[in-house]
Amino acid sequence: MTPDPASQPDDGTTGSGGVAFRSGFVTLVGRPNVGKSTLVNRILGAKVSITAASPNTTRRRVHGVLNGPGYQAVFVDTPGIHKPRSALGNRLNAAAVGALDDVDVCVLVVDATAPIGPGDRFIAARCPADSTVVVNKIDAAGRAATLRQLGRAASLLGLDGAAYFPVSAKTGGGVADLTAHLVARLPPGPHYFPDGVVSDVPEAFFVAELVREQLLGFVRDELPHAIACRVVEWEWPYIRCEILVERPSQRAIVVGAGGEVLKAVGTAVRRQLAPGAYLDLHVAVEHDWQRHDELIARLGY
Repeated sequence: MTPDPASQPDDGTTGSGGVAFRSGFVTLVGRPNVGKSTLVNRILGAKVSITAASPNTTRRRVHGVLNGPGYQAVFVDTPGIHKPRSALGNRLNAAAVGALDDVDVCVLVVDATAPIGPGDRFIAARCPADSTVVVNKIDAAGRAATLRQLGRAASLLGLDGAAYFPVSAKTGGGVADLTAHLVARLPPGPHYFPDGVVSDVPEAFFVAELVREQLLGFVRDELPHAIACRVVEWEWPYIRCEILVERPSQRAIVVGAGGEVLKAVGTAVRRQLAPGAYLDLHVAVEHDWQRHDELIARLGY
């Protein structure tokens, strides 16, 4: 996961005045829908991961870079760890668990509004004992419920050396204190990314993810899992994005009556792109794509 420091243009291990430069990888893990992506975006002050109410919105590791005086923190957003029901689910879990290898700081995110259950404990058992535990969504839980959840997390997760932070990724409450704590834990290290880089996500992949994010607002039930998006042509300002579904009936839902869903999605995505972008959306049926490892890999998941 960690780039070879020898390949970097600036090893940057010593800052001005001989003070050691600190850097490292901060990996966030947790069950689906606990708010990992929203938290990463809030910490960075920039959108590097899409968010939605649907579980397993995040489908690959995303690196978001936070630069500050004397440090560089690389936050790793991961898919939610869950009980897989397809080849895609297996791949998402592998990506999340694999992100715990060679990590400098581990952050386990739990939901302040949901019981701490076997899924949380399963993930905690794979985290270092000195992980940071984040109880997120305190804006929805309220003070009394948050305090109870902090107590349950301390007693049930088995992380004896953990520090605990109640936060709201949605409002920003508690996030500054959490960020300061995580930065303080970084070891001496090099610049892994040049200054000015906020994310390592390729632009074409991010545009496809923006399309999927908007689509998730229009669909229900199992359909979110059946949607995948990929940019198949990029000749600025022309961008052609293909939307994959698994059934013809799903295609009809994604297109919408008179194409209204696609029109709304295209309008919303173009607002987030550079002026002049022409986004051409097409829907294709790829039967049971979630169950085919080769196609999943081609989609970048």
